Amino acid sequence: MREPDAIFADPRQAALYDVFDDDRSDLDAYAAIVAELGARRVIDVGCGTGTLAVRLAGEGLSVIGVDPAAASLDVARAKPGADLVTWIHGDAPAAGEVRPPADLAVMTGNVAQVFLSDDDWCAATDAIHTALRPQGWFVFETRRPEVRDWLNWNIPPTRVALPDGRIAVVTRSVTDVSLPLVTFRGSTTIDDEVLWSTSTLRFRDRHEIERSLDGREFDVIDVRDAPDRPGKEHVFLAQRREGKRQPVSELT
Repeated sequence: MREPDAIFADPRQAALYDVFDDDRSDLDAYAAIVAELGARRVIDVGCGTGTLAVRLAGEGLSVIGVDPAAASLDVARAKPGADLVTWIHGDAPAAGEVRPPADLAVMTGNVAQVFLSDDDWCAATDAIHTALRPQGWFVFETRRPEVRDWLNWNIPPTRVALPDGRIAVVTRSVTDVSLPLVTFRGSTTIDDEVLWSTSTLRFRDRHEIERSLDGREFDVIDVRDAPDRPGKEHVFLAQRREGKRQPVSELT
């Protein structure tokens, strides 16, 4: 597994993540899915600064947050209610060590796309399979490559007010499109300091993902539209293959 991007691993940038991405209404859909599937024990793989993990724990669920970026976990642990979450510093395969088994594992945001090689993706999905109970659920989102949304990712220098009254100037530029990989670079300038972070995401189409999950002993039960990015993403609800397949319609 590659090292986490600086935006998550650099303590200076991790501390600003929730400031720049303060609208987390995208997590409402995941909280609803957790409730729909009746999950009581959840693993948040790539939990970042812990917004979803803390939210679910506050609703009375048993939650494990796993992330390879120690700086992001430091931010997560400082949040009110963070003591209700079990935090694990590790990459996705570390989820395979979670016991007892979970009802559901989730990857939000771009987490499912940080696995650039097939080997890394298979290692992550194998670990999640191990961490789930029989017929447990794996829920994640991924951007649709055919939409080519990276054409809209560039951000010109933009001023953002920080909680301490200072002004940050943020930028983002797509630097390389070599499908299935897309690379972009962002900067944050505060006073005279410039903080850089470079990220690469892998775009897998629906057929590729479904084929890969089938090969890792998951059944794709449903594929939904992401309500915060309609038409741009798929949300996969996959079930660990074990015994009789159980459609979502029988759970609601």
